[in-house]
Amino acid sequence: MFRALANHNYRLWATADLVSVTGTWMQVLALNWVVLARTGSATSVGFSVLLSTLPALLLGPWAGALADRFPPRRLLLCSQTLHVLIAVALAVLVGAEAPLAPIYALTALSGLIGSFEGPALGRFAGQVVPREHLGNALALSSIVNSAGRVLGMSAAGVLVAAVGESALFLINAVSFFAVIGTIVLMRTGELHPLAVSPPERAGVRAGLVYLRRSRVLLILFVLGFVLSGLGRNYQVTMAAMSQGPLGAGAAGYGLLSSVFAVGTVLGGLLAARARELTFPLLLGAAAVTSALQAASGFAPGTLGFAAMILPIAAGAVLIDTAKSTRLQLDSAEEMRGRMLAVQGAVSAAAGATGAPLLGWLCERLGPESALLVAGSVSLAATLLAAAALRQRPAPRPARTAAGEEVPATVG
Repeated sequence: MFRALANHNYRLWATADLVSVTGTWMQVLALNWVVLARTGSATSVGFSVLLSTLPALLLGPWAGALADRFPPRRLLLCSQTLHVLIAVALAVLVGAEAPLAPIYALTALSGLIGSFEGPALGRFAGQVVPREHLGNALALSSIVNSAGRVLGMSAAGVLVAAVGESALFLINAVSFFAVIGTIVLMRTGELHPLAVSPPERAGVRAGLVYLRRSRVLLILFVLGFVLSGLGRNYQVTMAAMSQGPLGAGAAGYGLLSSVFAVGTVLGGLLAARARELTFPLLLGAAAVTSALQAASGFAPGTLGFAAMILPIAAGAVLIDTAKSTRLQLDSAEEMRGRMLAVQGAVSAAAGATGAPLLGWLCERLGPESALLVAGSVSLAATLLAAAALRQRPAPRPARTAAGEEVPATVG
């Protein structure tokens, strides 16, 4: 189950990732709290979140092209250093009770840096472990991210009252040094280099041409958009079910959120146990999860709904891990950064459109019917994707950095 941990560099990377993710979620909570306390407006909090995610949606292709042309190690050292400076600046501004305008500006700048960092992180993760351990490493990383999120938000909830918001930004600044130190200390001889883009295949245009000609990746992105937009925004539907049909209130919503968090950890363990994350596994998990979503609104009581939420959350992580694995293994190495950037843009677009759409459906049709519609559409998209993938031509073998051909796994 923990095959990737046999790699010295991945053990370092997973540890640093846990520290960094924990610090990041502490800063997220602190920033949201500062904005809400200053304005008393949930809309302002949403605007802050939009500022941090919009750059990935707008600049993703250029970020991916940059990651495919330059060593990701250098890009990450630069981005992590800039994140340290931004976190310290936010701590100073919040401590000085500065106006929100410069805080919003730094939030947008952090999102801009993050948009260029994402593809580089993806490419670097592919260098930390050998090709056959990549799926397992991504699965373990999902567990680390879930654990970091729980630790970060729990610690922030305690510390924000004890030491104030500024301290949380400073703690996050320190957490970035774990990543910087890990990158410096890694055994470079044990890294697995990826091919970089030659000049004739560099740039955004070349990446879009490659994507247009890759039927498998197009199907993957379209399916991912539907599943993420209608099947991942459970914070919306859980709140609507708690407030409406279940009558569970805030306590019930907290219980459902906890069950969902446990499900994500279980999903990561399931993905880690799989010897290979294949398309049939991805499609099977998507079909089961979508069917459960369609039926979940009619589960009896809060505990019945929670029992449906647990496998749905596990399936969501299994789907996302398999999708990310197939994206990286079935795309050309010199195009991987751009394809990862497209995936980030698709996820951002799905979140931006899916949450409002689900909220509207809950108001117009009721939460139970909204879940039925969303699950049915997700299931239909999964079946169409399965039919389309059955008709796909045999994939071309990927090339390694040394120019060797590696047969693509499609089963």
